Amino acid sequence: MDLSTIYMGLKLTNPIIVGSSGMTSTVDGIKHMAESGAAAVVLKSLFEEEILMEISQATGSGAVVNNYGEAADYMRYYVREENVGKYLTLIEGAKKSVHIPVIASINCVSAGEWVHFAQSIENAGADALELNIFIMPSDSTLTGEAIERRYFDIVAGVKKYIKIPIALKIGYHFSGLSYFLTALSSHGIRGMVLFNRFVSPDIDLKTLTMTAMPVYSTQAELALPLRWIGMLAGKVKCDLASSTGVHDGQALAKVLLVGASCAEITTTIYKNGAKQIGVMLEELQTWMGAHSFKQIEDFKGRLSFKNIEDPLHYEQAQFMKYFSDHGK
Repeated sequence: MDLSTIYMGLKLTNPIIVGSSGMTSTVDGIKHMAESGAAAVVLKSLFEEEILMEISQATGSGAVVNNYGEAADYMRYYVREENVGKYLTLIEGAKKSVHIPVIASINCVSAGEWVHFAQSIENAGADALELNIFIMPSDSTLTGEAIERRYFDIVAGVKKYIKIPIALKIGYHFSGLSYFLTALSSHGIRGMVLFNRFVSPDIDLKTLTMTAMPVYSTQAELALPLRWIGMLAGKVKCDLASSTGVHDGQALAKVLLVGASCAEITTTIYKNGAKQIGVMLEELQTWMGAHSFKQIEDFKGRLSFKNIEDPLHYEQAQFMKYFSDHGK
């Protein structure tokens, strides 16, 4: 069977990409993922916020540095180059060691001076760049329109410096999600990853302290990207990738059926080891064989909103009809 797929113009041998994580933070880790069957890897993210924090700490300031004279300028340059230098070395080492696409990743919240780094990332050999963007809507003076504008500004800023494909990994906290993502897709991006996950707060009742919820995804979380990939497939002007909740070959088949080109996975590898990639591909092939599918294009998008007989399955959000029918 032909498991190959096209994502952002990159030909992948299969639809499994190892997402940005500790598993893709070293050349050895990347080699292990490639040897285990991954079709591509997204490198562990370079954080815009982390760089700014290091600059702040290095200059002895409790806030992000803006104007501290020549000494601060030197420290800003040094910290920036130190972080980016290590990242560029990782890209170069990965490209020499594996023959699968290497996708760089930047976790960003603004269109600031960091966009210049994108050109260095391209020059280091990255096959594509994934921008992981989330702007917390916690500022009561910032309108939804202003927040959304930042996404467009980031894309426009990065596109000035690179020619390699750009993907956006974003969340779903937008009032007009379909409109917003469709508009974003028309601004020259080649891929969209739905959805990114965030650290969520929790409370330890014994110690009365703030903690964090578990970071691993659950299979139940598949429902969200499944719905929105299905709704957007054929409408957006870019490829779609699924993230969150894809833990086995059956889930992989589902996201392809609704229109995804591939899936980014991490949790299932952390829990089951890199061998899970091969297990998932085997499960996908078994399912394809049962339906006489020879290649992914035979069924990709078959159950998307625009192709399904009853699109209400995507749009119905209330439980009332489900439970009234379920009891019959």
